[in-house]
Amino acid sequence: MFEAPVKEPRDLQGPGGVRVEVVSRSFGDVQALSGMSLRATPEEVVAVVGPSGCGKTTLLELICGLQQPDSGVVTSAPAALMPQRDLLLPWLGALDNAGLALRARGVARSDARAAAAPWLERFGLSGFERTRPAALSGGMRQRVSFLRTLLAGKPVLALDEPFAALDAITRAEMQGWLSHVLELEPRTVVLVTHDVEEAVMLGDRVVVMSARPGRAVAEIAVELPRPRRRMDPAVMALRERALEALGVQS
Repeated sequence: MFEAPVKEPRDLQGPGGVRVEVVSRSFGDVQALSGMSLRATPEEVVAVVGPSGCGKTTLLELICGLQQPDSGVVTSAPAALMPQRDLLLPWLGALDNAGLALRARGVARSDARAAAAPWLERFGLSGFERTRPAALSGGMRQRVSFLRTLLAGKPVLALDEPFAALDAITRAEMQGWLSHVLELEPRTVVLVTHDVEEAVMLGDRVVVMSARPGRAVAEIAVELPRPRRRMDPAVMALRERALEALGVQS
């Protein structure tokens, strides 16, 4: 029988890393990636930025094993994908939506609820266990979605623009929340975002991709303590470097 985790967050922790070497991927006549390389060491947060359509989502799906490269090598510890849309089931409450990753592994509903329940409180969702997605705020929905991804128990998390649909204030709050959660529950994270500031606020490194076909054109180390302040001159300087690598004038 499945045993619910104890209340220590490191229950779900595991080692893991990611290696993408000179990978190319095409869809018919459209080449999404060409010679893309990226590495993430265990428990490192690598933020990936690039123009729309440059193959960022394809990169995440390759890391998660949902696609195979046409050429090159992708090596990753088991990875869980959090897509841009939360994809919560509208007829289930927050607790049952969070437990879906466990149910997919054959865990009984009662055991999945027992496993997920302590985490809802930790994620600021206490009292919303039975609340359906339509009645949750955007930030709450993303917390449930992230918890579902975390409960998959994989050492690598592939996050595809998780806060893109949120308003600016909620987005900033969620960035701080995610940074705090990853301090408590370290994972190897590959975070795709179109927001350069978000990349600098959350990442240990920022990888900048070219326009399609996507490849890495710059890598920026973010050697700043957390929590980070947006108006910190060091944060602003790194943001400018990333924008310059993207060919964007601020």
